Amino acid sequence: MEELGKRLVVEGKISEQQLEQALERQKLHGGRIGQNLVALGFLTPEALESYFKKHPAPPVTVDDTEIDVSLLTDLIMKHILFMGEFRLADVAEKVKLPIKIVDAIMETLRRDKFVEVKGGAGYATVTYTFKITDTGKNRSTELFELCRYVGPAPVSLESYRRMIEHQSIKNIIISEENIDKAFAHMVIDESILKRLGPAICSGKSVFIYGPPGNGKTAIAESIGKILPNEVYIPYAITVGGQIINVYDPVNHVAVPPAVDAGFYDQRWVPIKRPVVMTGGELTLKMLDLDFNEVSKFYEAPLQMKANNGLFVMDDLGRQQIEPHQLLNRWIVPLDRRIDFISLNTGMKFQIPFDVLVVFSTNLEPAELIDDALLRRLRYKIKIDHPTEIQFESIFRRICAKYGVIFDREAFSFLVQECYVKNSVRFNACHPRDIVEHIVDIAHFYNCPPAMTRETVRAAWSNYFVDSRR
Repeated sequence: MEELGKRLVVEGKISEQQLEQALERQKLHGGRIGQNLVALGFLTPEALESYFKKHPAPPVTVDDTEIDVSLLTDLIMKHILFMGEFRLADVAEKVKLPIKIVDAIMETLRRDKFVEVKGGAGYATVTYTFKITDTGKNRSTELFELCRYVGPAPVSLESYRRMIEHQSIKNIIISEENIDKAFAHMVIDESILKRLGPAICSGKSVFIYGPPGNGKTAIAESIGKILPNEVYIPYAITVGGQIINVYDPVNHVAVPPAVDAGFYDQRWVPIKRPVVMTGGELTLKMLDLDFNEVSKFYEAPLQMKANNGLFVMDDLGRQQIEPHQLLNRWIVPLDRRIDFISLNTGMKFQIPFDVLVVFSTNLEPAELIDDALLRRLRYKIKIDHPTEIQFESIFRRICAKYGVIFDREAFSFLVQECYVKNSVRFNACHPRDIVEHIVDIAHFYNCPPAMTRETVRAAWSNYFVDSRR
């Protein structure tokens, strides 16, 4: 991407002439700008990879935090209300800021008579024991009523934008080997795998459709597992003096930092690339800031929590809102890679939309959306019923998983007497469900599970609805 090249020039990693040569090579040979810079010898593969793994630098001064000092002071005041006696290191751990910055703010609180020194093991302030005063308690209580956010210090919106751009989902590199390994547990047509690779690397939108029970959700989940590298997200950001909580343990998987705590800004959390999945419960409200009237701060919308990662919208068409309303909400983000959200005050601001979006539906595309909306969904991939060969392969895998010996004669009986005679199409989920019925039968009769004509017939009868009148 050209933006990457410009950033590398600004940071002195390459020259403008080298960027121009790489762009010319890209026109001839394709690929990404980073790959072309490596091919020309202007960057090593290791240097390119390390560039994308850059850590947020720890702030040294209050100005480095890019946050107004009054906001940081108020946040510390709310923390110490619940801390009894404390040291600078205790506060620094709470707000995730260096002790030097906390010390500067604490000095102001001492002058204002909000805290007092109770003792110390030496002359250095890091050894002092502090305690909030009655005046400080009154002030902290007032602040707590205005906003009850008591967590790590937020980062600025601009800092958030820079980090999201730096860690862009469009920068990921996935090989055929990665794809084959990620989907090795599934029986998928080779042509589908060849289409999934470019779709994932594009960082754009993917529309997966087809009959139910054939692996669309499983494919979406596997895409999430294949996303490489860790990224940093902030605990919270601040916009217009308001706090927006971003880090969510439900959707974000924290990982150990690659460097020691003192070498990165601890207001950021290292996580696996996020994977946010929604289904029929999704509403338009969930795509906007959620203001808590009690705590008086905001929760980030789902697409913001999914930045630098994957957002799966499963079961499209089953939501309480019409599909075209939902997709209309995504037109600008999908086209321009930005989104606009608003505070309760009416202040509207722009956030990056750096998300690989996967839409999944059991319904026919024509029933859901018109051609104009469908055009905006970059990749359309149909997951159809498996062939008989694929169905048998799935059946064999499921039998092995459940410790059931696969019986070819019983399988042929199942296909001819159950599927063919009843005009039922194969579904990828059927083998698992049928084998589980066989296992249930064995448990009831206290015998080893066996795949026979009788158990297959019984499983079929239990699983499918008899539509005869």
